[in-house]
Amino acid sequence: MAIQVTRLLHTRMRVADMQASVDFYTRVLGLSVLSRHSSPRGSELVFLGVPGSPEEIELCAFPASGPVRVPEDLVHLAFQVDDLGATIQRLEQMGVAVTDGPHDSRSGRFCFIDAPEGYEIELIEQRQE
Repeated sequence: MAIQVTRLLHTRMRVADMQASVDFYTRVLGLSVLSRHSSPRGSELVFLGVPGSPEEIELCAFPASGPVRVPEDLVHLAFQVDDLGATIQRLEQMGVAVTDGPHDSRSGRFCFIDAPEGYEIELIEQRQE
């Protein structure tokens, strides 16, 4: 029988350039820095939050682990937006390229952008029922 987890707390993503990543997630996506500290082994950690969502993103810079390699099409984060068209216009104004889409699906519309380090970000406008 499986254990019963009760909540997703955070997702960790290793980064090489902490400042570039923090700037992207705060300036482009509007996330908030919730905390910053060093781990016992010396990693630089920054926890980010999405307004209204309890889950967090943990950015971890630890040069001793070697270079950050993000395999293409393996990892992405998905964020909900209210209006994908307006979101794409705002991204264009900020100089952030849409790398795929927009596309329509049964549940709504979506597109992708790239974050620093090569992480893919999916932006989803869910269809209102």
